[in-house]
Amino acid sequence: MPHPVLIVLHQEHSSPGRIGRLLTERGYRLDIRRPCLGDALPATLAEHSGAIIFGGPQSANDCHAYVRSEIDWIGVPLAEGKPYLGICLGAQMLARHLGAPVARHPEGLVEIGYYPIRATQAGAALLAEGGVGEGGVAEIAWPEHVYHWHNEGFALPAGAELLAEGEAFPNQAFRYGPAALGIQFHPEVTHHMMCRWTVTGADSFHLPGARPPRAHFVDRLQHDGRIRLWLDAFLDRWLASGQPAAAE
Repeated sequence: MPHPVLIVLHQEHSSPGRIGRLLTERGYRLDIRRPCLGDALPATLAEHSGAIIFGGPQSANDCHAYVRSEIDWIGVPLAEGKPYLGICLGAQMLARHLGAPVARHPEGLVEIGYYPIRATQAGAALLAEGGVGEGGVAEIAWPEHVYHWHNEGFALPAGAELLAEGEAFPNQAFRYGPAALGIQFHPEVTHHMMCRWTVTGADSFHLPGARPPRAHFVDRLQHDGRIRLWLDAFLDRWLASGQPAAAE
């Protein structure tokens, strides 16, 4: 049985959603920690297959001690060559750890709902590296629209590869080294999670650029199938990225 995957969540009732299910289907146990509630993060990932820091209402610029500790802790998977995945806030934390700024859009725009993204050449090659496609072309492409819920974005850290880009927030996904990935969007969101978010976050729909609640569910019917296919291949590529280092 493989080592568990460390799951870092930022609210008491948060869930790893679809990503948690896909990991357990692959035989990985989930070691769920909530530093915001006092859970400690491990000093090493020697007993873990990788780590995922999910999103949350916090900002990577917050002065909360646990936020600063999480950002500093990202140095553990980077130093050990273990797979790290940052989702939304987790991607912004990775950017901050690498010295890149995280900030609001200069015109106050947000991304709440489904918005288009475009894979870069490096992003398209990422799935092909995992053996998904032949001849350098991935059989499963990046989705054209993904689900967002954020009001801040990150600059591309020095030495990182841009994997996907967008309009209002140009940097949507990046890779740093062979095993650290950050994505601005939320492929883990299930229908149940979307129902909860659109209720608990109802006060956000007046913000400039936010999509109305009904559009979230209509757009999900159109785009979620491609997101599921992409996420399945993306997770396999991510999990495999740390295997050579783990075998040493």
